[in-house]
Amino acid sequence: MRAPEESQALDELLAQQACARLIAQYAWLNDERRFEELVALFTEDAVLYRPSAPERAIEGRAAILEAFCKRPPDTVTFHVCSDVVIDVLDARTARGRSRILLLSAARPAQGAPAPDAARTPVPGVFRDSFRLTAQGWRFAERRGAFWI
Repeated sequence: MRAPEESQALDELLAQQACARLIAQYAWLNDERRFEELVALFTEDAVLYRPSAPERAIEGRAAILEAFCKRPPDTVTFHVCSDVVIDVLDARTARGRSRILLLSAARPAQGAPAPDAARTPVPGVFRDSFRLTAQGWRFAERRGAFWI
């Protein structure tokens, strides 16, 4: 049997891992344009501030899905996430921060060669609030901002 301190440390480590995984899943699903799955990473009442519009809140899963579905279909993206730091606040809430590097380009036509280079890579950050739900850890708020 574990001591209470060991059990708490393990719970904190598992929460950190689950929240860090959400950040990676968000990037992966975003780049794969699997928006329905991406939106499931959020709580029902979540708020998203996209890096391209950091002052405009998108509230709730339905609105977040609608915003992603409006993205131009001919754009491909590649998000690189790094420097992920998760702080567990209590048994049901955590916060995190991470850096992103976004590469994007127009999707080449069927059979055409890949573009020589993506547009200039754009660095940014995300600040996240996480909440433990019946479905596991989810984003309660995601605030993104580009550095340029």
